[in-house]
Amino acid sequence: MSKTTGFIKDFIVPILIGLLVAFVVKTYLFSFAKVDGASMNPNLHTGEYVPILKFEKPHHDSVIVFNASGVDPRAVGQKDFYVKRVIGMPGDKINYKSNGELFINGKEVSQSFISKDQQQFGTLAPINMNDGFNLKQLSAQNKWQPSQTTVPKNSYFVMGDNRQISNDSRYWGFVPASKISGVVKLPFWDSHKDKINK
Repeated sequence: MSKTTGFIKDFIVPILIGLLVAFVVKTYLFSFAKVDGASMNPNLHTGEYVPILKFEKPHHDSVIVFNASGVDPRAVGQKDFYVKRVIGMPGDKINYKSNGELFINGKEVSQSFISKDQQQFGTLAPINMNDGFNLKQLSAQNKWQPSQTTVPKNSYFVMGDNRQISNDSRYWGFVPASKISGVVKLPFWDSHKDKINK
């Protein structure tokens, strides 16, 4: 075996295999996303990097990362990624009561990941006296919907944990499944894992 062949076998091939494995993992299995803004406070904080599993299927209370381009009219880039929590799954019927309680298909959602005050004020109360919102307002055009809203097929209704300031499905509607990059899964040593890893 020549020195050149030995060098390729011993050094170049392992490097190429490593790069290929890294590409496959990042593209199809696992990656990181940066939390941008305070919409997921108090459970996730701006500037924090969170691991996402790309093969994981979202379910109720999952925290997801998705490409907001084409979803939120205010998303500026073609790859403007948001981190939000899944409240409604495809086909779910969402409604609410004046005390901030959420109901999915007639059953109350615990919302144990945020406080009672956050549930009530952030879900239904106005940001200020001249700008009211609630779960009936689902589009940027401010078209009021019936008090019970059905999530379309292959779509999700998402909200930030910091309901008072979060820009989410209450404003611009549903997130198509095709826009979802993955589900956030915090490591076992993270103090917020129980409120994120749903």
